[in-house]
Amino acid sequence: MTTLGFIQNMGGGSIVLIVLVVLLLFGAKRIPELARGLGRGIREFKDATKDIQNDLEEGLKDDKKK
Repeated sequence: MTTLGFIQNMGGGSIVLIVLVVLLLFGAKRIPELARGLGRGIREFKDATKDIQNDLEEGLKDDKKK
């Protein structure tokens, strides 16, 4: 049904273990930088999809006027 369906089967202990592994791999100072970069990437992706959607809507409006 969803691509992240496996998360439903995870317990609290599994999530804590994953967080600890990420903390060990990247370090406490690096995690905020990674989160900031991920947030910027998501924002840019959303902006790009909005621009494409607006261009398509404007194109459809122009076609209807003709």
